[in-house]
Amino acid sequence: MLLALLLGLSMNSLFEGTGIEKGIMFAAQPLLRFSVGLLGIRVSYEMLAEIGLPFLILVAFSILATIAFGILISKLCGEKAEIGILTGGSVAICGASAAVALSSVLPNDQESEKRLTATVFGVTVLSTFAMILYPGLTAVFEYPDSVAGVFLGATIHDVAQVVGAGLAISDEAGSTAILIKLYRVSMLAPVVLILSIVVRFYCTRNHSEVVSTKNPPLLPSFVILFLVLAIGNSFEVIPAAIRDVAGAASSWGLLAAISAVGVKTSFRGFWKYGSFIFYCIAAETIFLALLIFFGISLFM
Repeated sequence: MLLALLLGLSMNSLFEGTGIEKGIMFAAQPLLRFSVGLLGIRVSYEMLAEIGLPFLILVAFSILATIAFGILISKLCGEKAEIGILTGGSVAICGASAAVALSSVLPNDQESEKRLTATVFGVTVLSTFAMILYPGLTAVFEYPDSVAGVFLGATIHDVAQVVGAGLAISDEAGSTAILIKLYRVSMLAPVVLILSIVVRFYCTRNHSEVVSTKNPPLLPSFVILFLVLAIGNSFEVIPAAIRDVAGAASSWGLLAAISAVGVKTSFRGFWKYGSFIFYCIAAETIFLALLIFFGISLFM
């Protein structure tokens, strides 16, 4: 994901006014959102039941707390709350996929695309660092494999890095980490729905502050796709072969779409916002890790 984004950023000068422009725009918007919707194929009710109520509550609380922390940082630094929502949600839920979903219901302005690109870049970099660092931390904390899996699944941003970190410890840690991570992914739909309602109310009450911004949909179509696939998977009406194909299509679609987002983004314009957003994501990453650490300490 990170390499795809960097490769795309390096090709920005070849983008405008060429024959590939329509394809890049398609990959950066419809394909990106469709690939996020396909993530629902990985979620099921049985998966949630296996986690247990205490950890379900802990992870759900950590998502809300991390988003609130991101908003607080943004406001204290004199930046828009949208940055805190975008970065906090991407750290708390599922990295680049969450950033795309949340950006689709936030008010659009001239800097929206740059904020999204900077967020995808920052969250992917820090997720990679977490994949390398966190397995060693679980050894320092002397966590058993199952608890180590909970920590990894609840703190690392992207699904792929969670898989890598968990399996680096053991199969048990890997399966637990993936389970917890997919629960975080399942929280994407309710968070996007709540955010879209709040943004709609805000736009209605503050017309003068939301110039040239159209009301986002109450529930984007890709979130509906996510929910339909998750429900179908829970009732086991989706054949295993289709689940495998949809899961692979989601991964490859996200990879292609993130590279397209990079192609259509100017690196200089991106880094104007990227530095603050990177520091914001770093602070949220540390906050989330500490919150899960103390939460696990209470349950052990």
